[in-house]
Amino acid sequence: MAAILATAMLGSACVERADAQAPPTADAESATTSPEGGPYVLKDTRVWTVPDPVSGRDYEVFVSLPASYGAEPQRRYPTLYVTDADYGFPILRQIARRVNLDGPVLEEFILVGLSYAKNEGGAASRSRDYTPVPCNPPSSCARVHGGGDAYQAYLKSEVLPFIEGRFRADPDARVLLGHSYGGLLGAQILFTDPEMFQAYVLGSPSFWFGQRHIMKMEADYAQSHTDLPAEVFMYIGAFETLGPTPRHASRYDMVGEMQAMEQVLKSRHYPSLSLRSTVLDDEDHLTVAPAGFTRALLAVLPARP
Repeated sequence: MAAILATAMLGSACVERADAQAPPTADAESATTSPEGGPYVLKDTRVWTVPDPVSGRDYEVFVSLPASYGAEPQRRYPTLYVTDADYGFPILRQIARRVNLDGPVLEEFILVGLSYAKNEGGAASRSRDYTPVPCNPPSSCARVHGGGDAYQAYLKSEVLPFIEGRFRADPDARVLLGHSYGGLLGAQILFTDPEMFQAYVLGSPSFWFGQRHIMKMEADYAQSHTDLPAEVFMYIGAFETLGPTPRHASRYDMVGEMQAMEQVLKSRHYPSLSLRSTVLDDEDHLTVAPAGFTRALLAVLPARP
Protein backbone atom coordinates (compact mmCIF):
# COMPACT_ATOMS: atom_id res chain seq x y z
CA MET A 1 0.00 0.00 0.00
CA ALA A 2 1.53 3.28 -1.05
CA ALA A 3 2.15 5.61 1.86
CA ILE A 4 0.62 9.05 1.83
CA LEU A 5 2.68 11.27 4.06
CA ALA A 6 2.01 14.57 5.75
CA THR A 7 4.16 17.48 4.71
CA ALA A 8 2.31 20.06 6.75
CA MET A 9 5.28 22.26 7.51
CA LEU A 10 5.95 22.64 3.78
CA GLY A 11 2.33 23.06 2.72
CA SER A 12 2.51 20.09 0.33
CA ALA A 13 0.58 17.41 2.17
CA CYS A 14 -0.85 14.60 0.11
CA VAL A 15 -4.51 13.82 0.74
CA GLU A 16 -6.23 10.47 1.14
CA ARG A 17 -9.99 10.42 1.13
CA ALA A 18 -11.60 9.08 4.28
CA ASP A 19 -12.96 5.95 2.58
CA ALA A 20 -10.00 5.19 0.32
CA GLN A 21 -8.00 2.50 2.08
CA ALA A 22 -7.61 0.42 5.19
CA PRO A 23 -5.57 1.80 8.13
CA PRO A 24 -1.82 1.99 7.52
CA THR A 25 0.70 -0.05 9.40
CA ALA A 26 3.91 1.43 10.72
CA ASP A 27 5.99 -1.11 8.75
CA ALA A 28 4.35 -0.23 5.44
CA GLU A 29 4.77 3.47 6.09
CA SER A 30 8.46 3.28 6.99
CA ALA A 31 9.30 1.50 3.74
CA THR A 32 8.43 4.59 1.72
CA THR A 33 11.22 6.78 0.36
CA SER A 34 11.14 10.24 -1.17
CA PRO A 35 12.42 10.94 -4.69
CA GLU A 36 15.69 12.81 -5.02
CA GLY A 37 15.04 16.52 -4.72
CA GLY A 38 11.52 15.92 -3.43
CA PRO A 39 9.98 17.58 -0.39
CA TYR A 40 10.89 16.51 3.13
CA VAL A 41 8.13 14.26 4.46
CA LEU A 42 7.20 12.97 7.88
CA LYS A 43 7.43 9.19 7.80
CA ASP A 44 4.70 7.04 9.33
CA THR A 45 2.08 9.77 8.95
CA ARG A 46 -1.03 10.20 6.85
CA VAL A 47 -3.38 13.00 5.85
CA TRP A 48 -7.10 12.33 5.53
CA THR A 49 -9.97 14.50 4.37
CA VAL A 50 -12.91 14.42 6.79
CA PRO A 51 -15.76 16.54 5.42
CA ASP A 52 -18.22 18.52 7.50
CA PRO A 53 -21.66 17.74 5.99
CA VAL A 54 -23.25 20.70 7.77
CA SER A 55 -20.98 23.51 6.58
CA GLY A 56 -19.93 21.78 3.35
CA ARG A 57 -16.27 22.38 4.19
CA ASP A 58 -13.56 19.77 3.83
CA TYR A 59 -11.08 19.61 6.68
CA GLU A 60 -7.81 17.71 6.81
CA VAL A 61 -6.73 15.57 9.74
CA PHE A 62 -3.16 14.35 10.13
CA VAL A 63 -2.49 11.00 11.82
CA SER A 64 0.71 9.61 13.33
CA LEU A 65 0.63 6.12 14.82
CA PRO A 66 2.90 5.05 17.70
CA ALA A 67 5.91 2.83 17.00
CA SER A 68 4.31 -0.23 18.62
CA TYR A 69 1.02 0.04 16.73
CA GLY A 70 1.73 -2.68 14.17
CA ALA A 71 3.36 -5.07 16.65
CA GLU A 72 0.59 -4.95 19.28
CA PRO A 73 -2.68 -5.50 17.39
CA GLN A 74 -4.79 -5.90 20.52
CA ARG A 75 -3.64 -2.70 22.16
CA ARG A 76 -5.75 0.46 22.28
CA TYR A 77 -4.04 3.81 22.63
CA PRO A 78 -4.80 7.22 24.10
CA THR A 79 -5.29 9.84 21.40
CA LEU A 80 -4.00 13.39 21.45
CA TYR A 81 -5.85 15.82 19.19
CA VAL A 82 -4.00 19.07 18.48
CA THR A 83 -5.46 22.18 16.89
CA ASP A 84 -3.47 24.23 14.36
CA ALA A 85 -2.02 20.98 13.04
CA ASP A 86 0.13 22.62 10.38
CA TYR A 87 2.33 23.87 13.22
CA GLY A 88 1.57 21.67 16.22
CA PHE A 89 1.47 18.21 14.64
CA PRO A 90 5.12 17.89 13.50
CA ILE A 91 6.46 19.49 16.68
CA LEU A 92 4.47 17.26 19.03
CA ARG A 93 5.36 14.19 17.02
CA GLN A 94 9.08 14.87 17.29
CA ILE A 95 8.95 15.90 20.95
CA ALA A 96 7.18 12.67 21.89
CA ARG A 97 9.74 10.55 20.04
CA ARG A 98 12.74 12.38 21.48
CA VAL A 99 11.53 12.33 25.09
CA ASN A 100 11.21 8.54 24.88
CA LEU A 101 14.64 7.89 23.31
CA ASP A 102 16.20 6.50 26.51
CA GLY A 103 13.11 4.61 27.65
CA PRO A 104 9.40 5.21 28.20
CA VAL A 105 8.82 8.60 29.79
CA LEU A 106 5.59 9.24 27.91
CA GLU A 107 2.81 6.78 27.22
CA GLU A 108 2.59 5.96 23.52
CA PHE A 109 -0.34 7.67 21.86
CA ILE A 110 -2.01 8.25 18.52
CA LEU A 111 -1.45 11.83 17.42
CA VAL A 112 -4.22 13.52 15.42
CA GLY A 113 -3.67 16.95 13.91
CA LEU A 114 -6.75 19.09 13.32
CA SER A 115 -5.93 21.23 10.32
CA TYR A 116 -7.85 23.95 8.58
CA ALA A 117 -10.63 23.97 6.02
CA LYS A 118 -9.24 23.20 2.57
CA ASN A 119 -8.87 26.09 0.12
CA GLU A 120 -9.02 28.51 3.02
CA GLY A 121 -6.24 30.37 4.80
CA GLY A 122 -5.29 29.15 8.25
CA ALA A 123 -5.97 32.53 9.84
CA ALA A 124 -9.51 32.67 8.44
CA SER A 125 -10.27 29.06 9.37
CA ARG A 126 -9.02 29.24 12.96
CA SER A 127 -10.53 32.67 13.63
CA ARG A 128 -13.96 31.33 12.75
CA ASP A 129 -13.72 27.80 14.14
CA TYR A 130 -11.87 28.35 17.42
CA THR A 131 -13.87 31.28 18.84
CA PRO A 132 -17.15 31.06 20.78
CA VAL A 133 -18.83 34.34 19.77
CA PRO A 134 -18.67 36.83 16.91
CA CYS A 135 -16.77 40.07 17.29
CA ASN A 136 -18.89 42.89 18.66
CA PRO A 137 -19.25 44.94 16.57
CA PRO A 138 -18.37 42.69 13.62
CA SER A 139 -16.53 45.57 11.98
CA SER A 140 -13.96 45.48 14.80
CA CYS A 141 -12.47 42.26 13.35
CA ALA A 142 -10.96 41.72 9.95
CA ARG A 143 -12.14 38.08 9.87
CA VAL A 144 -15.29 36.12 10.72
CA HIS A 145 -15.40 34.82 14.29
CA GLY A 146 -17.88 32.89 16.40
CA GLY A 147 -18.11 29.47 14.75
CA GLY A 148 -16.79 27.50 17.73
CA ASP A 149 -20.09 25.74 18.43
CA ALA A 150 -20.37 24.48 14.86
CA TYR A 151 -16.76 23.30 14.78
CA GLN A 152 -17.17 21.54 18.13
CA ALA A 153 -20.21 19.72 16.76
CA TYR A 154 -18.19 18.71 13.70
CA LEU A 155 -15.39 17.30 15.86
CA LYS A 156 -17.85 15.27 17.90
CA SER A 157 -20.00 13.94 15.05
CA GLU A 158 -17.35 13.43 12.35
CA VAL A 159 -13.72 13.49 13.50
CA LEU A 160 -13.91 11.44 16.70
CA PRO A 161 -15.98 8.64 15.09
CA PHE A 162 -13.67 8.65 12.05
CA ILE A 163 -10.52 8.21 14.14
CA GLU A 164 -12.02 5.68 16.55
CA GLY A 165 -13.63 3.70 13.74
CA ARG A 166 -10.42 3.41 11.74
CA PHE A 167 -7.70 3.18 14.40
CA ARG A 168 -7.40 1.51 17.81
CA ALA A 169 -8.00 4.77 19.64
CA ASP A 170 -9.31 4.44 23.18
CA PRO A 171 -12.49 6.57 23.46
CA ASP A 172 -11.92 6.83 27.21
CA ALA A 173 -8.47 8.38 26.79
CA ARG A 174 -8.86 11.42 24.56
CA VAL A 175 -6.69 14.52 25.04
CA LEU A 176 -7.28 17.90 23.37
CA LEU A 177 -4.34 20.29 23.08
CA GLY A 178 -4.91 23.80 21.82
CA HIS A 179 -2.69 26.88 21.77
CA SER A 180 -3.90 30.51 21.73
CA TYR A 181 -7.31 30.44 19.98
CA GLY A 182 -6.99 26.65 20.15
CA GLY A 183 -6.76 26.92 23.94
CA LEU A 184 -9.89 29.04 23.89
CA LEU A 185 -11.68 26.34 21.88
CA GLY A 186 -10.54 23.75 24.44
CA ALA A 187 -12.02 25.82 27.26
CA GLN A 188 -15.28 26.19 25.33
CA ILE A 189 -15.58 22.42 25.01
CA LEU A 190 -14.58 21.97 28.65
CA PHE A 191 -17.48 24.15 29.82
CA THR A 192 -20.11 22.81 27.44
CA ASP A 193 -19.31 19.11 26.93
CA PRO A 194 -16.45 18.21 29.29
CA GLU A 195 -16.69 14.44 28.74
CA MET A 196 -15.94 14.87 25.03
CA PHE A 197 -12.27 14.64 26.08
CA GLN A 198 -10.75 13.29 29.27
CA ALA A 199 -7.86 15.77 29.40
CA TYR A 200 -7.48 19.34 28.16
CA VAL A 201 -4.27 21.25 27.53
CA LEU A 202 -5.02 24.96 27.31
CA GLY A 203 -1.86 26.60 26.00
CA SER A 204 -1.51 30.39 26.13
CA PRO A 205 -5.33 30.50 26.00
CA SER A 206 -7.00 33.59 24.54
CA PHE A 207 -9.34 34.08 27.49
CA TRP A 208 -9.46 37.81 26.68
CA PHE A 209 -11.49 37.22 23.51
CA GLY A 210 -15.00 38.66 23.34
CA GLN A 211 -14.68 40.69 26.53
CA ARG A 212 -13.65 37.54 28.41
CA HIS A 213 -16.70 35.63 27.21
CA ILE A 214 -15.15 32.37 28.36
CA MET A 215 -15.56 33.50 31.98
CA LYS A 216 -19.31 33.77 31.38
CA MET A 217 -19.29 30.26 29.94
CA GLU A 218 -17.48 29.01 33.04
CA ALA A 219 -20.00 30.74 35.31
CA ASP A 220 -22.93 29.32 33.36
CA TYR A 221 -21.48 25.82 33.71
CA ALA A 222 -20.92 26.26 37.45
CA GLN A 223 -24.47 27.43 37.96
CA SER A 224 -25.90 24.10 36.83
CA HIS A 225 -23.15 21.59 37.73
CA THR A 226 -21.48 20.37 40.88
CA ASP A 227 -18.61 18.54 39.18
CA LEU A 228 -16.25 18.97 36.24
CA PRO A 229 -14.83 15.56 35.26
CA ALA A 230 -11.60 16.47 33.49
CA GLU A 231 -7.86 16.78 33.77
CA VAL A 232 -6.75 20.30 32.83
CA PHE A 233 -3.21 21.54 32.26
CA MET A 234 -2.55 25.17 31.36
CA TYR A 235 0.72 26.78 30.30
CA ILE A 236 1.72 30.30 29.32
CA GLY A 237 4.88 32.34 28.75
CA ALA A 238 6.03 34.79 31.39
CA PHE A 239 6.18 37.57 28.77
CA GLU A 240 2.48 37.15 27.93
CA THR A 241 1.59 40.06 30.15
CA LEU A 242 1.77 43.82 29.78
CA GLY A 243 5.30 45.13 29.99
CA PRO A 244 7.98 47.38 28.53
CA THR A 245 9.89 45.04 26.19
CA PRO A 246 8.98 44.01 22.63
CA ARG A 247 8.43 40.46 23.86
CA HIS A 248 5.75 41.53 26.34
CA ALA A 249 2.08 41.57 25.36
CA SER A 250 0.87 44.95 24.18
CA ARG A 251 -2.89 44.65 24.78
CA TYR A 252 -3.84 41.85 27.18
CA ASP A 253 -2.54 40.40 30.44
CA MET A 254 -2.85 36.78 29.36
CA VAL A 255 -0.87 35.54 32.36
CA GLY A 256 -3.34 37.25 34.67
CA GLU A 257 -6.29 35.89 32.69
CA MET A 258 -5.01 32.31 32.99
CA GLN A 259 -4.34 32.71 36.69
CA ALA A 260 -7.80 34.18 37.23
CA MET A 261 -9.37 31.18 35.50
CA GLU A 262 -7.34 28.84 37.67
CA GLN A 263 -8.46 30.59 40.85
CA VAL A 264 -12.10 30.49 39.82
CA LEU A 265 -11.97 26.79 38.95
CA LYS A 266 -10.27 25.95 42.24
CA SER A 267 -12.94 27.88 44.11
CA ARG A 268 -15.63 25.57 42.65
CA HIS A 269 -14.16 22.56 44.51
CA TYR A 270 -15.15 20.16 41.75
CA PRO A 271 -14.36 16.67 43.09
CA SER A 272 -13.35 15.20 39.71
CA LEU A 273 -11.32 18.12 38.39
CA SER A 274 -7.53 17.82 38.23
CA LEU A 275 -6.04 21.24 37.53
CA ARG A 276 -2.42 22.30 37.06
CA SER A 277 -0.72 25.26 35.41
CA THR A 278 2.73 26.66 34.76
CA VAL A 279 4.19 30.01 33.74
CA LEU A 280 7.32 29.42 31.65
CA ASP A 281 10.15 31.89 32.15
CA ASP A 282 11.71 33.73 29.22
CA GLU A 283 8.93 32.68 26.83
CA ASP A 284 6.46 34.82 24.89
CA HIS A 285 3.34 33.97 22.88
CA LEU A 286 5.35 32.89 19.84
CA THR A 287 8.18 31.01 21.55
CA VAL A 288 6.33 29.20 24.33
CA ALA A 289 4.62 26.42 22.37
CA PRO A 290 7.47 23.86 22.10
CA ALA A 291 8.32 24.13 25.81
CA GLY A 292 4.63 24.15 26.70
CA PHE A 293 3.97 21.10 24.54
CA THR A 294 6.74 19.21 26.35
CA ARG A 295 5.42 20.12 29.78
CA ALA A 296 1.91 19.20 28.71
CA LEU A 297 2.87 15.75 27.43
CA LEU A 298 4.73 15.01 30.67
CA ALA A 299 1.71 16.16 32.64
CA VAL A 300 -1.15 14.39 30.88
CA LEU A 301 0.49 11.38 29.20
CA PRO A 302 3.18 10.09 31.57
CA ALA A 303 4.37 6.54 30.99
CA ARG A 304 2.57 3.94 33.03
CA PRO A 305 4.59 2.36 35.88
